[in-house]
Amino acid sequence: MIADAIRLALSNVPLLMFVAAIVLALARRGPGSTAERLLAWLLLLAVGIDSLWAGVFHVFFPEVARAAIGWGASPFQYEIGVADIALGVVAIASFWRSPPFKSAVALYAIVFYVGVIVGHIREAVTHDDFAPDNFGLLLALTALRAILLVGLLLAVRTRPSAA
Repeated sequence: MIADAIRLALSNVPLLMFVAAIVLALARRGPGSTAERLLAWLLLLAVGIDSLWAGVFHVFFPEVARAAIGWGASPFQYEIGVADIALGVVAIASFWRSPPFKSAVALYAIVFYVGVIVGHIREAVTHDDFAPDNFGLLLALTALRAILLVGLLLAVRTRPSAA
């Protein structure tokens, strides 16, 4: 029973980190607006931890990642894993950094996510790849993160106190 709960949690890290980021941002009060807290927590958990998680699988467990996504073997999988790890590291670091630093990380994540979305949709359409991790919840979460990050950047940027 505990093993099943652990397996369920580990297979749903992206969703858990997304929900945790929103809950923590709304539950914790402190300096800054709700949009600033949401941006910080999304970068820490939904972008940072999730990107590290994805990167570790692409780099250290490539066969598991390939099977879940429906990919064949590719030397580029290592590179996307390293890119995921790099995004995860800077997104986590941004939690304790200035709004301009957070904005730069969020902009990178948005561009990266748009590329990921286009790539996964293209794979689904041109190669009939409807594997759960190619064209499922992860794709929807990626799109939702990109949309939220754009909205939060706009909200934080339009605040008079934002630099």
